[in-house]
Amino acid sequence: MSDLKPSEIVSELDKYIVGQANAKRAVAIALRNRWRRQKVDPELRDEIAPKNNILIGPTGVGKTEIARRLAKLADSPFIKVEASKFTEVGYVGRDVESMIRDLLELTVNMLKSRAQEEVRGQAERIAEERLLDLLLPKAGVDKFSKGEEAREPSLEVVSANPAEPSSTREKLRAMLRRGKLDERYVDLDVADRSMPMVEIFSNMGMEEMGINFKDMFSGLLPKTSKRRKVTVSEARALITQEEVQGLVDMEKVVKQAVVKVEQSGIVFLDEIDKIAGKEGGHGPDVSREGVQRDLLPIVEGSTVITKYGPVRTDHILFIAAGAFHTVKPSDLIPELQGRFPIRVELTSLGQKDFERILTEPRNALLLQYIALLRTEGLQVVFEDDAVAEIARIAEEVNNRTENIGARRLHTMMERLLEDILFEAPEMAGQRVVIDGAYVRGKLSEIVQDEDLSRYIL
Repeated sequence: MSDLKPSEIVSELDKYIVGQANAKRAVAIALRNRWRRQKVDPELRDEIAPKNNILIGPTGVGKTEIARRLAKLADSPFIKVEASKFTEVGYVGRDVESMIRDLLELTVNMLKSRAQEEVRGQAERIAEERLLDLLLPKAGVDKFSKGEEAREPSLEVVSANPAEPSSTREKLRAMLRRGKLDERYVDLDVADRSMPMVEIFSNMGMEEMGINFKDMFSGLLPKTSKRRKVTVSEARALITQEEVQGLVDMEKVVKQAVVKVEQSGIVFLDEIDKIAGKEGGHGPDVSREGVQRDLLPIVEGSTVITKYGPVRTDHILFIAAGAFHTVKPSDLIPELQGRFPIRVELTSLGQKDFERILTEPRNALLLQYIALLRTEGLQVVFEDDAVAEIARIAEEVNNRTENIGARRLHTMMERLLEDILFEAPEMAGQRVVIDGAYVRGKLSEIVQDEDLSRYIL
């Protein structure tokens, strides 16, 4: 992060997201402020709260993608949750604190995977030595004799040359590394990981208590193992994985994960407008306001108890998003509004934006389909007028039915290329050119029939 200026963060986001310059600037500043806070004197550092954002705009304009790419860019723990899945205590739904627990669980798994990759080389060397111990026969026992079982010798021959066993071991090592022993079978003791499933309902949430009880039982029950006859290649993989697990210091991983979540975690709260209610609401609106009041302590900073220990939420960055078609951000309770000081409106997408989305980003939709069909040996070329026609029809359908933004392009591309995708294996080696006429021929009838386009596009 020390190398990324706000302008460079925006440039990186531009590689994947078209337009929405204001939203990109806002999240870039929020991310840079997080780095700046780490450089402030310790006594003032804890007083600087993150500037949470609300992204306002219709579906399919890039709100989620901006948050996801931002987290990836900063290597920050990231979780996306729908605010509508949370409900006030006493109603059906999930507890709001579960999003912090889920974020920490994801971070622990991410750091654990990285730690495992770091020690994999060491684990492979240990696994090789353990395999050689399994493969190296005792004096006078021929474990590689074909069709005969190894028999205990009646007389053990003691070699006068002490270097002989080590030379045999090195020969086996060379054969093992060349893969010549991969099909041999060895007897390996494998840990039996079957555990009784425990699920318990409680005020902490079913998922937390269930995991804690499983951890508790795993410490009480004796560890069992079973002997299996496996090939050398399978044994190498099993032993390596076992050694990797043993080499990773999980206490250190958990401590790092907690610090990473507390200092650089990002929570994306989607559909926050769904929990906003008008003044004086009754019935469901009461529950919505209850969810807001439950969210408030998490956003403004509190301690969440997890199975890995307490986690502070004071410096987690919250990015909220919503369409706000029927309600306004001011319909949120005042306390929650105050915790999202930065509000950015994202613009709806038009034909020109769709043309850019189809062609410019690194993960552009046309590039994805071209790459998919290339795997079948089929070369597909999109003419400029075809791109313009797809974008024009997408805008028209969005205006006439529901405006789902760039997601409309996915539906249209599948419909447009349906026949080619189906027949591609029989078309290997051909070159298919898609122009404006082809697009109109495939989609015009559906677009003209409003009822049909509502269901199909």
